[in-house]
Order: sequence, then C-alpha cells, then structure tokens
Amino acid sequence: MDRFFKQQRLLVCATMVMSMVVLSSAQTCSNYAFSGNKGFSSCVDLPYLSSFLHWTYDSSANTAQIAYRHASVGASTWVAWAINPTSTGMVGAQSLVAYQQSDGTMRAYTSPISGYQTQLAEGDLSFNVSDISATYASNEIIIFATISPPSNGVVNQVWQDGPLSSGSPGVHATTGANVQSMGTLNFASGQAAASGGGNSKTRKRNTHGVLNAVSWGILMPVGAIIARYLKVSKAADPLWFYLHVACQSSAYVVGVAGWATGIKLGSESPGITYTAHRTIGIVLFCLGTLQVFALLLRPKKDHKYRFYWNIYHHSMGYAVIILSIINIFKGFNILDPEKKWKDAYIGVIVALGCVAVVLEAFTWYVVLKRKSQSGSKTPHGMNGSNGYNHNGYGARPHQEA
Repeated sequence: MDRFFKQQRLLVCATMVMSMVVLSSAQTCSNYAFSGNKGFSSCVDLPYLSSFLHWTYDSSANTAQIAYRHASVGASTWVAWAINPTSTGMVGAQSLVAYQQSDGTMRAYTSPISGYQTQLAEGDLSFNVSDISATYASNEIIIFATISPPSNGVVNQVWQDGPLSSGSPGVHATTGANVQSMGTLNFASGQAAASGGGNSKTRKRNTHGVLNAVSWGILMPVGAIIARYLKVSKAADPLWFYLHVACQSSAYVVGVAGWATGIKLGSESPGITYTAHRTIGIVLFCLGTLQVFALLLRPKKDHKYRFYWNIYHHSMGYAVIILSIINIFKGFNILDPEKKWKDAYIGVIVALGCVAVVLEAFTWYVVLKRKSQSGSKTPHGMNGSNGYNHNGYGARPHQEA
C-alpha cells in the first residue's frame, strides 16, 4: 500500500514538473527575463511572426527605451520593427533593422522606407534614435534602442522578417503573417491593437480568391458540362441552352467582380506583383468577354458559318476552363490559406471530372445506339444511304410535268 502511495506521489510530482516546464516555455512578454537585470515597464505580445515589444516611456522627455524581440528566426534572417508616422503599412515606415553578419557580429541600424522595392538601406529617420544595438541568441533577435516617438498618443507600428541575400536583407514573404504584421501602439497607455488595414486587405484577398474560384473555377466547368451532355436528351432542348447561358453568364459576372477586386488589390500594393497570375487573369477576362460577344453573334443552325463558330466557341470555352483552374492554383499558392480550402477545391474539380467522364461514356452510348437504330430502320431495296434513289425523290419515279 505504501508503495502504491509513493508511486502516486511520484506521478503527481512529475506532472507538476512537466506543467511548470510547459508554462515556463510559453512565449509571452510578461514572463521574459532580460540579461543584466534589464527591465521595462510595459510590454505587448504582437499577434504575428512570434514577436514581442517591451518599452519604458518617459512622458516628460517624450522618449521610449524599447526592446523588440523576434523569436524563432535563423542566423540568415533579418528582422525589423518600425513606426509609420504617415500611414498604416510599409511605405513611409521608419524602421530599426538588425541581422547577424557573416563574421557572427550583429548589425543594427535605422532605415527609412520610401517604397516597396526597398533594400532597407541605412539612413536617418524622421525622429531621433539613439543607443541602437542588437543581440542574437537561442534563435531570437532582440533590437534595443531609445527613440523619441513622433506622437505621445497612438502610433502605427509595423514589424517584419525576411531572408538575407548575399549578406544583405532580401525580399520578405508577401503572404500570410508577413502581410498582417502591423498595428497601433500607445506608448503612454500601453495599449496595442492589430491594424484594421491589414485585416481589410486580407479580406479583399480572400474575397478575390473566393469569387474567382466559384466563378471561373466551378461555374464555368458546370456550364460546359451542361452544354456538352444535357443537349443529348431531346426532351432537354432548348432547356439545356438556357441553363448553359444562365450558368456561364453568372460565372462571367461574378468572375469580373473577382477580377476587378484583383486589379484593385494590385493598385493598392505597388511593388508587389505576381506576373504569371496577373497575366493569366487578364487573358481570362479577355477570353470571357469575347465569349459573351460571340453569343450575340451566334449564327443560326443552318448558317454556313455555324460550323466555324462552333469550333471557335468550344475552343475558347475549354481554354478558359483550363486557364482558370491553373490560375486558381496559382492563387492558392499566393494566398497560402489553410490546407482544407485547397483540398476542398481539388475535391470539387475531381467530382466534376468524374461526372464528365461518366456522362461522356453515356453520351457516346446514346449516340451510337441512335445511329444503330437509325440504320436498322432503313427500308431494303432502296438505293442510297438515305433511302433515296439516284433521282433524289425516293423509290417512286420522278414525275415530270
């Protein structure tokens, strides 16, 4: 019995120790201890990129001693924290930059950002900065500095990381947390919040993706399936045509909305370009518009140009579907959403493909069966494949006037 209680006490002690280890390893600003007994009166856990900001603000002198911590980074990564006095994003940001050089020493400097194509060149900021330095240990870079904030109220803050290229800061990622790492900060009150601007742009990107995936990537293939297979049924004529037009017209209208959202996003993000995705999107818009106008110029069934119009219409339609699916997957790579959304779209495309295969087989079965029945009903003893003799008027001799 005593042995049982001893084992129980050991288990409880081990559980408590494990809990303490887990709690102590949790990354928060409040339980972090700086070396050299350095301390700060305020801190905030920044919502993205495993980052934290500590500061002590002197309201009488309008100065703030800060420590910006950026965890989970390798030795070949640069990090930056900035205040943007004029906007909420990257352009106009007055930044503190740090990274480890090839000789193992840390470089910390200031860099004003005037555009998206910045290389984070060293330069003076629009406010005073002194005592800037940086450390790197345990996969964490810390930037220390004393700054004079441009406002004793709320300021816009931006933080970022990116790879080193040939020993200098390279271009950071333009998806996920790297485009959301911005917010507001009040040095005096200690209040911080995520920026609505970043969330707004993220919403626009998601809206752009959803509209285009639903329109070009789902409705367009569905409309093509309707036109290809439903018209085989004589009872569905002309219903299949109206369904086809309704489906493709809806896809075009929604797709244009998604395309316009993408153009708007591009204009709001100078310097950030996805050439292939953008080019395919423009081509899709042009081809889709041509298809709409082609519908208005559709010849009648017995017109001599109807055959060529059909070739054009079918070729352009299939080209639009193929390019749409390719571009949607390029969009997934850019947006980098949760895996379930990409898997869901793949599931939809696979399902539509399976439906098309089954209907294709059924269509050929129906067509071949009709041809067989048509051939068996041809009267015997007649000349010509259509039951007409050489004079073109059937079995009965042509009566001349």
